[in-house]
Formats: sequence, C-alpha cells, structure tokens
Amino acid sequence: MADLRGGDLSRLRQLNSLTAIRELRGSGPLTLSALAERTGLSRPSMKEVTDELMALGWVEEVPPSPGTMGRPARRYRFRADSGYLVGVDIGGHNIRAALSDLDGEILAETRQPVLPDAPLEERLAAIERAVSGCLALSRTTVEDLWTISVGTIGVIDVEGRVIFSAAVPAWRDLDLAGKLREMFPCQVLIENDSRLAAMAEHRRGVAKGARDVVFLHVGRRMGAGLIIGGRVHRGFGAAAGEISMLPEARWFDAPEHLNTCASVPPGTPPEDAAGHTLAAARDGDPAAIEAVERYVDDLAVGTAAMVLILDPQLVVLGGGFSRSADVLLDRLRERLERTCMRMPEVRASTLGDECVVAGAIDYAVDHLDDRLFTPDRGPLPVSR
Repeated sequence: MADLRGGDLSRLRQLNSLTAIRELRGSGPLTLSALAERTGLSRPSMKEVTDELMALGWVEEVPPSPGTMGRPARRYRFRADSGYLVGVDIGGHNIRAALSDLDGEILAETRQPVLPDAPLEERLAAIERAVSGCLALSRTTVEDLWTISVGTIGVIDVEGRVIFSAAVPAWRDLDLAGKLREMFPCQVLIENDSRLAAMAEHRRGVAKGARDVVFLHVGRRMGAGLIIGGRVHRGFGAAAGEISMLPEARWFDAPEHLNTCASVPPGTPPEDAAGHTLAAARDGDPAAIEAVERYVDDLAVGTAAMVLILDPQLVVLGGGFSRSADVLLDRLRERLERTCMRMPEVRASTLGDECVVAGAIDYAVDHLDDRLFTPDRGPLPVSR
C-alpha cells in the first residue's frame, strides 16, 4: 500500500476506490454493507466512493432480481463491459482471435487460415480479418477496444519486436508491435505464444495453483513455457523455454515423424497429416505406432532436460497435440521415468488450441490491472 503523507485526502479516496473495484471484480455484485465490510470502510464512506465510481463509469447499480419482494438492498457491480480486450494467436498456419470484456470473459472467437510462407502484408491482413470478425460477432467497434494482446511464434524483445522466428521467415526482425499500432488505435502487447499458453494453463487449466510447471506447447511445431514460483518465466533476454533451438534436443524436426508416416493417405493436406497419424496409432496401425514412438522419443529429450534442471511440480502436455493425450501421455511418462531423478506429475491440457488466445486475454487483463487498478499508477480515468 502506498505511503500517505500530509493528509492527502484525494489520494486516500483513490486508494479506497481501487480497493472497492478489486472487491467487486473478485466477488460480483455486492451491497453497500457487504462492500463496506470487505473494504473496512464505514457505510457512509463506501457510499461516497461508490457514487464517485459510478460517475467515472466503472461501477453500476444492479437491478433487483425478478420476483424480489419488499425493498431490496442496492447492489453494485464492476462494469466489465465498459471496454473490451482482444487476444490474438499468430501461428504458422492459423490466426486465432478472441474478444473479452475487461474481466477476461471471452465473448467471441474467430480463426483465419494463413500459409507459413505467406508474405508479411498477407499475414497482417489475416490478423485484421480475425479481429474484425470478433468485433462483428460481438457487435462492438474497434473504438471499443482497450488492448490487443498478441502471442506469436519467435523470440520477442521487450519492445514487441520479433528478434528471431524459424517457423515464419517473414517475421524475423519485425517491429510487430509497431505494425499493429498502425492498424489498431489501442494499446498493443506482444509476447511469445508458448509463454502465453503456459499462463493460460496456470490461470484456467490443469496447472492452476501449481508453482513450478513445464508446459509443452506441441503441435505442428514445438515450444515450451515455464512457470517458476507461480509466475511465467521470460528469462534475462526473453528467450526462456526455446529448447527447440538446441539441435541435440531434436525438437525442431520431431513433428516430421508424424507428418511423413507411411500410414498417411496420399493427398492428405500437410496440416492434417500428424492428426491422421495419431488417430491411426490410436486404432493400432503399426506404422503409425512406430512414428508416434519416434516422436515421443524426441519430445522426451528436451522435456527431461527441463525437468532435471527445474524439478517442476507438473509437466503439462498442451497445444494442438494435447487432443491426442491418450496416445502420447503414457509414452512420455515412461520415458521421463527412465531419466528424471524425481518424477513430476504429467497431465494433459484441457485448453487445447485455445491456450494462446486465452493466455493473451489473461496477459491483457494483467496489464489492465497494473495500469489502472494499482495504487501507484495514478488516478482512475473516466471509463470511455
């Protein structure tokens, strides 16, 4: 809590307002009495704070429930619908977007296909179409957006520039944040997609409550995100988790075992090949099973290295291939047991392909909290 000096009553009112908003965001509609009890303020003081927050547009009175008898106590809620956030997942083959309210509740989702070797302008246009689709589905406009939070493949610096991207050549040395700010009149946040996926798993998925987690972001390409001490770990140069860059880990080419399996029918689109192999292995196809075994051999090398270094509580198999956890998970456990000094729990993600957009939304909510609802960040703005 900030240090108040010199009888700064305006600062005290701001701190009381922030406390009230946090209680309302965490608990839903509350009466004045309940809000006063939770914040430690008197009821008259709480009424004054609530009136001010309503004038700013952050809080509104909730109508009584239908059928309520007598004169019910007034209830108040945080206006999460006073603005909107968008999370974007920029993958090699798809652009996914999701729109949420200020509390992170997802209201609309869209997807746009794109080729890995698509020119830069084509990929940017796909991003714009994906966001526009969310706006149309939710009947909102671009002026309603407060933040666009983007997860993308590659190493990202603190300014939102893609330093390196092996999967998308057009992405290398790209000021992605700058490009998106030209497209959208709101705050733009850029982060590595695997880290955002790990964040979503920690906030919404099977890693909720775990303090140390290795998140395997596996699909048509391989990545990893690390949770250390309950926080996403970026590393000194924002390159933590890039195990696929180590040739000895065999992660970069590992999906090719599934893509080139003899059991994949001729003419199968490249984006469907791995899924066909995994389904065939589930059905007992010998060639598919052999391809899966080779794939898991490679997956286990990098995973074991991270487990031995971090000693995590949990390993999560996430990303697109988590839909085939019944084929992959036991095989991965068996290989980790051979090499890991202490075997962590190994689970499958329940978020699947939605992990990055969900993490991008959570990342935007965190920045909103830090920028607007943290005592040391200045006065509350008028809700637009």
